Formats: sequence, structure tokens, C-alpha cells
Amino acid sequence: MPLIDFILNIAGLLLWLTWLSVQFDPLTKTSAASLVGTLKKAGASGPKRWKFLAGLSALLLLRAVIYWEIGAAVNWTPRLDLEFIDLSFRSDYYGHMLLFSLLSFGFTLGIFYLSLLLLSMVNAGVPDADPLQRLVRLYFARVEGWPAALKLMLPFLMGGLLWLALHPLLARLAIVPETKSSGQLFEQAVILGLGTYLAWKYLIVAILVMHLLHSYVYLGRHPVWSFVDVTARNLLSPLRWAPLRLGRVDFLPLAAIALVFLVTEPLSRLPAIEFPPHQPLSRFLPF
Repeated sequence: MPLIDFILNIAGLLLWLTWLSVQFDPLTKTSAASLVGTLKKAGASGPKRWKFLAGLSALLLLRAVIYWEIGAAVNWTPRLDLEFIDLSFRSDYYGHMLLFSLLSFGFTLGIFYLSLLLLSMVNAGVPDADPLQRLVRLYFARVEGWPAALKLMLPFLMGGLLWLALHPLLARLAIVPETKSSGQLFEQAVILGLGTYLAWKYLIVAILVMHLLHSYVYLGRHPVWSFVDVTARNLLSPLRWAPLRLGRVDFLPLAAIALVFLVTEPLSRLPAIEFPPHQPLSRFLPF
């Protein structure tokens, strides 16, 4: 079931990106005064953005029903691992499954935008001539011009604020217990906000491994490899002072990968705040 949930989250992410990408189509922004605009009006009307958003909504609602129908039969307890906070949901309650479906996709979407944020900061000096960096800026246009310090604080702020916003609903559905004080709630928000930075380790390691592979194996001139190389160089720039080059062999990417695991693994192994599924309060649940 976790694998199925992951695949459906990726499908939902593709629908979301397609919904956003339609607005980047030059044919959707031209007027009839131009030749391209005339061709657009003479041909098919093109894809309707709402169809992709409707498809995403249907996917999230339908899979919640499927999880509810078969989750209890296969003895599945859906869990959402938020690094330092673990949430568990009851598969025999539709309300839990609907919320899990939404939050599971939201978690995937959040990791995607965290990745864009990191690429936006690391490759701030990369020109728009790079097609992949230009795509990052298109998807992240509203935040692209923000100061680097504010971008760096954004994961912590958004993670904490989302927990403060969601906690009342989670407590009402008996997924988490009520907090004893506002201070305890804010402590949980701070913990969740700090945990959001750990999502960057996967992208950093992936970029460095691909860069290491491309450094010694010719894989063609695809723009992806140029993007990987420039991103890796920018990620490694703070460590360039280290004498880790021996002849033609550069050990800096390996050292950086080891450093990422050295920093993040002890944090990942810290005891998480676990919220086992509670018996929901029937007076709060109409389903």
C-alpha cells in the first residue's frame, strides 16, 4: 500500500505540474494581432487547465474511498513521517483516509517545492539560458525575487505555520491529542519547521551522485547533465578550500555526500514524536 500511495502521489504531482504548465504555453498568451495568436484561434482551443485540476481532485477523493474500503481488510495503518513527527491514521474511518490522502499528496508537493527553493538559492547566478533553471524559475516565480535570507527561512516558517493551522483539525479527528498549552503547540511547530530542512538531503545527494557519474562517464550533451554539473559546482563551492583532489580524481563530491549523511543521519535517528491512531470521537465525526 505505501508503494501504491507513492505512485499515486507522483501521478498527482504530474497532474499539478501539467495544470501549471499550461499557462507557460506561448499560445495561451498571444493575441489575435500576432501570427501565433491567429494560428491559435484558428486551430483547436488547446488544453483546458481545469481538467487537470479536476483530475487531481478526483484522484485524491477516489483513492481515499479505496483506502477506506480495503485498508482495514489488509490491516494497513497509513503513516505520515514528517521527520520529527509521525502521524498515524485509521483506515476504517473515511474521514481519516480523506485527510491522509490530502496530506500525503501535500507532503509530496511540499518536497517538490522545497527542491525548487534549494535550486533557486544555489543557482541564483545561473542565467535563464539554462532551460532547466529557467523552468525552475517559472514554477517558482512568486518567490524567485525574494532575498536569499528570507528564502532560507521559508521552510521553517511554512512548516511551523502549517502545523499550527492543521493541529486543531488533527486533534478534532483524534489523530493527535490536544496540547496541554500553547507553548507545547509552538514547540511542536518549531520541531516540524526544523525537520523540513532534512528533505533537502535527497536532492543534494542525488545531484552529487549524478555529477560524480557524469565526471567519469560520458553520457552525452543533454541539458540535464549541464544543469547537474553547474548545480553540483555551486553546492560544492563552500568546500572548495579542502585539498581533496589527487591528480585527475576529485574526492570533493564523495566528501560532500559523506558530510550530508554525517549531519542528517543522527538527526533522522532522533526519537520522533509519535501519535498513534486514537479512537475517534463520534460526536465530531459525521462519517
